[in-house]
Amino acid sequence: MDPLLKAPPRGFWAVDKLIFAYTAFALALIVIGWSRLPEGPWLLAVHAVALAVIISEVKFPNRTTWFFRNWYPLPYVASCYKEMSLLVPAVRRTDLDRWLANLDYSFWHANPTVWLERLQTPVFTEFLQVVYTLFVPAVLLIPFLLWRKSRYAEFQYLAFLIALGFLASYAGYLAVPARGPRFLLRHLQHAPLEGLWLFHWMQGTLDRLESAQHDCFPSGHTELTILAWWGSRMISNRLFRAYFAYTLCIIFATVYLRYHYTVDLLAGAVLAFLLIRFAPVLYRKLSKGSVPFGRN
Repeated sequence: MDPLLKAPPRGFWAVDKLIFAYTAFALALIVIGWSRLPEGPWLLAVHAVALAVIISEVKFPNRTTWFFRNWYPLPYVASCYKEMSLLVPAVRRTDLDRWLANLDYSFWHANPTVWLERLQTPVFTEFLQVVYTLFVPAVLLIPFLLWRKSRYAEFQYLAFLIALGFLASYAGYLAVPARGPRFLLRHLQHAPLEGLWLFHWMQGTLDRLESAQHDCFPSGHTELTILAWWGSRMISNRLFRAYFAYTLCIIFATVYLRYHYTVDLLAGAVLAFLLIRFAPVLYRKLSKGSVPFGRN
């Protein structure tokens, strides 16, 4: 029998405490926006069930405990993104698109998404939409490769960092709600984006999955891809170089495809480097009293 099934990891891990803190924050937002949130009872029920499952796995270890406790944070925090499409409009009754667009214009003396029309070609558009669409698999690939190599301590820290990155971006959406230049500046664009074969399908699929989000500031695509790039150095130098190229492509794609203002990219990059610098301190503090590295 796997020795971990005899002595599974005990106590709440740093990532559990992080998710509990987010849950408390989300519940407070639900209460604040209750009168404008018809989905409030449903959201409360989902959070209650999620907490019950996490606590049950911690307090009553079983054959699923090791895999569940390592992997649940990543899909969980990613799924919380959908919740933001309900919470942000409920607690913030305006958006700051015009302010972000004005910041861009004051720096570039142009609207970047409009200026980039001169580079627009169907092949380039198709390529960048593929890059943008692969965002979540690209971010999750690095922890998956660490898991495959049985490097569990590094996997658990990177999972914590990525979860923290997702949750920090959600806080930004609440602080600076904005939908993006493809809505605000649509009347200034001279031509719609056109790809080759899959562009409209990919864009439409993402729109349906993401709902009507105020998710511009900071750019989560920039932030999380930088975190994945940073984590890729733990796998190999070759992968680190490949992720550097992918990171540059996705950052450019967010503006070319009219999803983001350039100030969003700056905010996402700054947030990523702050997390890389300070997340280890938070991780050590939250890890006190737990046993997170059961296989090492």
